[in-house]
This record gives sequence, structure tokens and C-alpha cells, in this order.
Amino acid sequence: MALNRTPNEALGRLLDEARWGNGELARAVNRIGKELGRDFTYNASTVTHWKSGSLPRKEARPVLCEALARRLGRPVTPWEAGLARSPEPTSDKTDTVSGLIDLGSADMDPSRRAVLQATAFSAALVVPDWPDAGERFEQVTIDPHTRIGHAEVAAVRAMTEHISDLDDQFGGSMTRPMAAAFLVNTIAPYLKATASDEVRTAMLSAASDHLYLTGYMAMDERADDLAQRYYLKALELAGAAHDHLTYCTTLRGMSVQAVDLGHGQMAMRLANSAAAVSPVAGPRMRAFLAGQQAHAAAQTGDRSGALLWLKEAEVAMERAESQAKAFGSYDPSSLAYHVGQVRYELGDVKGSIESFEEADRLREPVYRRTRVRYNGMLAERKLQIGHLEEACQVWHKVLDDYQHLQSGRCDDRYRAMVSAIRPHLRNRHARNLYERAAPMAPAAA
Repeated sequence: MALNRTPNEALGRLLDEARWGNGELARAVNRIGKELGRDFTYNASTVTHWKSGSLPRKEARPVLCEALARRLGRPVTPWEAGLARSPEPTSDKTDTVSGLIDLGSADMDPSRRAVLQATAFSAALVVPDWPDAGERFEQVTIDPHTRIGHAEVAAVRAMTEHISDLDDQFGGSMTRPMAAAFLVNTIAPYLKATASDEVRTAMLSAASDHLYLTGYMAMDERADDLAQRYYLKALELAGAAHDHLTYCTTLRGMSVQAVDLGHGQMAMRLANSAAAVSPVAGPRMRAFLAGQQAHAAAQTGDRSGALLWLKEAEVAMERAESQAKAFGSYDPSSLAYHVGQVRYELGDVKGSIESFEEADRLREPVYRRTRVRYNGMLAERKLQIGHLEEACQVWHKVLDDYQHLQSGRCDDRYRAMVSAIRPHLRNRHARNLYERAAPMAPAAA
């Protein structure tokens, strides 16, 4: 199909700006397509056709824009890339709450979830600064027939905490539909209800926290673009509630997502933004933020910065451990994980193994999904240095927990394990592990 069969000069200009040839764009589109489970096989001649005026297939257009955005470090719209006949309309026809209902309703519907998850994670996402976040919240029409008070705020927070506990034990795939349904059926009506200013602000804050959790569960299911949408809504509501803590925590969560996907520069930018706007808080919060800054810095190759932030996190944790600890907060196990990640990014595989083993010793028993993910990494690194039998022992512990979970990120670790041990099946330890693991294989993506 052609766009008037006239040359796409806009795409050519973007390629010049990116300093890419046709083949480089094609390979980038193919790579991002794999992130979405699509087997694109574009090449340089395909891009030549696009530049001459042919339109890519509909499902490839957002991927092409994302490829250019990642290269240029800024968003690229279909209009800018010459793939649309007019600029995209603005979304000012719906208020914030209506947007939440649309997002949550689509996420509840199994027939629409695949469509929601069909776009790529944006490495050039525009994230609102703290002064701008609250201004994005569009006032809603208040329902005079419904009134809420502090009891409803407490109920939302309790439900969010309950869903979070289930998420830790069973994974995001199982618990996210529940969170989306609660968002649509309970939280959205509460945001429109009559309330005092104090209660309305508290409800916005509670809703923001719930959106952050829902985004985290979408990330766990490897619906990374959907997770970004939930995170942006969480920032918006946190800004409207003047809730620095949830805004800061959400930015850090977005940094964790970026660093997990290998976008170190974006992760560093988000981690620094989280630290810059963090509320005046105790040492545990400082350790929480500095640990993520250290990991992101290490991924970008900033050795000195990573070690400085890691030292800051360690000093803050020493101070925090002398105080009362809230269950579920950043703890020595979390810090040991960050130490391990920094060591690994900087090339110290054996040191990262030591840190991951310490993290496992210190970790609370309830965090089943965390054990699967981090012990999976631990086993992979043991195999990397040639310790096959030790790796198999750790992987057996991983399978003990994995069978109880529905988690896309844990499925990633399962697939990595199977791929890693397949060349070693002559070894009886590897063969026993492989045979045990086979019945647990996740469904194809």
C-alpha cells in the first residue's frame, strides 16, 4: 500500500538525523519486533520501498517509530515519520478518570489484552517533571449522589496491599486482572465521588499507589508498554495528590524496568529524577534510591559513579538497620542484590555470585517470585564460570518455587535455564534437572 506513492522524505530525514543506513533501521525494527513476539524479516531493500512511499504493515509502524525514537533519544510519531496522513488527535476529549476506566476495562477483557500488549516499550518516553505531573490531572465531574470518607480510602489501601501480597506469592499474571477490575469498579467511582478536600487528596494518593502496583504487575507479565501507561497514570495522580513518595517510588520502578530491559541511560535518568524529587526521608529511602542509581550507572559503564552510589546505599542501610524496619521495605537482601548487579555489570562475575548468595540467605521466605528470578540469575552465573553441578542445585531450588507462579519474568528465567543446560545433557545432574523441568514449561508466548 502506498502513501500517494510519493517519496517519504520525512523518513529519509529521520534516518539522516539518526545517522543510520537502510539496513540498520531494518535490523532495529526486527529486534524490537522480537520483543513483541513478531518475526519481522525486514532488510535494506524493504526500507528503500518505505522511503519511496510504500507504507509498512500496520503492526510494524509503531515498531518503526520506536526504533527511531530509541536511536534519537526522543519520541517519534507516525506523522513525523511520514506514516500517517495527519497528526494524531490530542486526547483531551476524556478526563483522567475516564482514561483510567478505558485502560482498566481493556486490561480486564481477555480478548483486548493482547491488543494492549502489542506495542513496544518506549525508550524515549517523555516523563512529566514533578511540577507538571499534577497539572496533567483533568478535573472530573463530581457525582453528587455518592460520598466517600476516610473509610473508603482505608479500604483502597488495604485492597492494594492484599493484591500486592498475592502478587509476591503467585506473580503478576494471576493478580493483575483483579487489580484492573478493582480500579474500574471501585477506585474510579471513588475518584468521582463527593468528598472533603482532605479525603479527595488521600484517595488520589491511594489510587496512585494502586496504579503503580498494577503497572509493576504488567511489567512482571512482560507487558512493558502497558506497564509504562499505568506508571504514567500513577505519576499523574501522585502529582495531583502532592504525594512525593509515590511519585518518587514510581520513577524508581520505571528505572528498574528500563535497566532490566538494558536501557541503561534511560534507567539512569529516571533513577536520578527519583532521587531529585524524593521527599525528606530516612536512610532506608536513601538506600532504596542509591542502590538503583548504582545499578543503572554500572550498566552505562560509569564505574566510579556506580561505586560511589553503592557506598552511599551501604552507609544508608547501616543507619536504617539501627532503626525499626517496616516489613516489605528495602532491606539488606535488596542491597545485596544491587551489589551483585553492580559487580556483574562491571565484570566481576564471581563477586556477583557471592552477593547473590548473600541476598538469598537474607531474603524473607514470602518473596517466592524474587527467589525464582534472582536465584535463576545466580545459577546462570555459576554456569558461566563453569560450576555446572552447583548451578543445577540452585536451579532445583528455582523449580521448587516456579511451579507455584504465573509470571512472565519468571518464565524468562525458566527458558534461560532450559537453553543453558541443553548442551550439557550428558551430565546426569543437568539431565535430571532437564527432565524435572520439562513438565513445567510455560505456554508459548
